Parts: sequence; structure tokens; C-alpha cells
Amino acid sequence: MMSVRHFLDLGDAGSDAIAAMLNDAHDRKAARNGWPKAVPDTDKPLDGFVLAMIFEKNSTRTRVSFDIAMRQLGGSVFILESGTSQLGRGESIADTARVLSRMADAIMIRTDDHAKVEEMARYATVPVINGLTDRSHPCQIVADLLTILEQKKPLPGLEVAWFGDGNNVLHSILEAAGLLKFNVRVATPAGYEPEREFVDTARERGARVELTQDADAAASGADVIVTDTWISMGQANAEEKLAAMAPYQVNEALMARAKPDAIFLHCLPAHVGDEVNEAVFESAQSKVFDEAENRIHGQKSILLWALNKL
Repeated sequence: MMSVRHFLDLGDAGSDAIAAMLNDAHDRKAARNGWPKAVPDTDKPLDGFVLAMIFEKNSTRTRVSFDIAMRQLGGSVFILESGTSQLGRGESIADTARVLSRMADAIMIRTDDHAKVEEMARYATVPVINGLTDRSHPCQIVADLLTILEQKKPLPGLEVAWFGDGNNVLHSILEAAGLLKFNVRVATPAGYEPEREFVDTARERGARVELTQDADAAASGADVIVTDTWISMGQANAEEKLAAMAPYQVNEALMARAKPDAIFLHCLPAHVGDEVNEAVFESAQSKVFDEAENRIHGQKSILLWALNKL
């Protein structure tokens, strides 16, 4: 019997599996060639499979992309939200994991605390996929990497520059850097750096990671410029944080320091006028909507890997 493949962080899959996911995502996307969105792929590899999706945080791209991903793979989904399920009334993660393992072939959970995802995986007998936690966002980064490759930018040696908050998305970028051998320059205000564990691990695996408070230096010669919203849902001390982040806005001056063919990425939703200005967000260098669409194609390959189909 095969062991259960959970996808809580990129390291659960490893570099070879991530490369296989990216190749599969590219091929499946190309093969669809403009088909209607809900038409299944020709091979329907998840025909008869069902994905349970748990949402304890609001979602647009994660919710829609996993739903469409399962439809295109020939499978189906059902959705649980904390306000309309027993999770919201105190049923344990452990019991929920054991119940859903009897009723679904895989579980995707989007929640606040990474410990909940780890507990879900500990008790589930089917694959558990991290749809977002306070620690990491691995599904987003698979889509980001696919978008970068579509722009004909090889990953080994790639120069990625991050601006703003050292958050969960950055943590997963750092993890990807170590696994796939690209470099990251992180420009954040003092006190908002990423968790040291992710920096140290990326460096140990051969990535060059630079931490700086100089936004211009971080942008210089970059292939990819990345940012994210500065204020997460319900976060306290918003005014103080916004003031600290202001020098790290991605604007035309910052983009001009990057390579001429550099691209701009943002996982969305964006607060245009805060972390990025409108001119950059709407520019030809901005690939944010390709990136959003690629959540579907990346998710498909993650699901196939988790279910031993890849």
C-alpha cells in the first residue's frame, strides 16, 4: 500500500516532483486549447474522485481554481465552511479528518493556523493539501513558477525580488528557491522579515537569499518583481504597518531598476495604490491575471501528484 502524499509545503513533494507538476501543468494547459472551462481533459484522470474543500478563511482564487481543476480532471468537489459545518461548533480537526477520509478521496483546507493543517494530515488517511495558512501558501507558488516559465525564464539562477511583508507567500517562495535553485532578494522594513527557518533552509539548499531594507538595491537586475498585500484580514496595527511599508511600493521607478524584460507578480487580491501602483499593475509587465488563471493548472497537477497519478 502506497503512503499518503500530503502537500502541506513544497518540501513534501521535493524538487523532482515539483518539476513534474510544472511540466504536467504546462502540457495540460496547452492541450485544452481554448476549450470551455468545465469540459474535462481527454484522459479524465480523476474520474470518480471527490475532493473535500474546507474554508475557514475567505477565498476567491483558491476556491474557484480547485473546483475547476477537479472538473477538468473529471472529478467533483464538496465544500465545507466553518460557519455552516460542525467545525464551527467545536468538532475537532482530528474527528473531521477521520470522517472526511471516509467520504472523500482528498482534502484541501484553507485556514489561519498551520497547526490545523498538520493535525488534519496526522489523522487523515487521504491526501491533505494546504490551500493557505499563516505559515505558507505552496499552491500559489506552483502557479507562480508556471507563470515564470511561460515567460521563458528558466528557474535555475533566476533573480526574484520581493517587496513588503515577510509573509506566508514569501516563505513558500523561499522554499521553492532552495528546491529549484533560484535566488531571492527580500526588501522589507525592519521587524517584518520572513521567518529565519525559511531563509536558512533556502541557503542550505544552495539558493542565494539577501535580506535588505533597500528596495532599490533589491530590484536592481531582477527577473521577477513580487509583492503581496501589506495588511492581512483582521490584522491589528494597520496604520503603523502601512507607514512602515510605504517605501516598498512597486512603482515605475522600482520596475525600471529591474531587467527590461522583468515581470511583475502578485497573488491577489491587490490593494492598488498601496503595495503596487496602478501603472505597474496594469502594465504589460504585469502577469497577475496569467498567474491567477494558472492556479487552475497548478492545482490540477498538485492533485494528481497527491493522488499518485503523477
